[in-house]
Amino acid sequence: MEHIKIIVEKNIEGYVAYPLGLKGTIVGEGDTYEEALADVKSAIQFHIESFGKDAFIDEGLYLL
Repeated sequence: MEHIKIIVEKNIEGYVAYPLGLKGTIVGEGDTYEEALADVKSAIQFHIESFGKDAFIDEGLYLL
């Protein structure tokens, strides 16, 4: 099981959430923190089901 860090930010229009460590652009949004988190979790699940292990960034190439 992979652990995915999710960032949730508040802006003028509500909340936006995005994961770290996945290839591609995956974003969730909502009027509340909970809505944005649920939206991005759904998007992450679809992304991983679609791309499998290829959805993840190779940690060896991930620069900090």
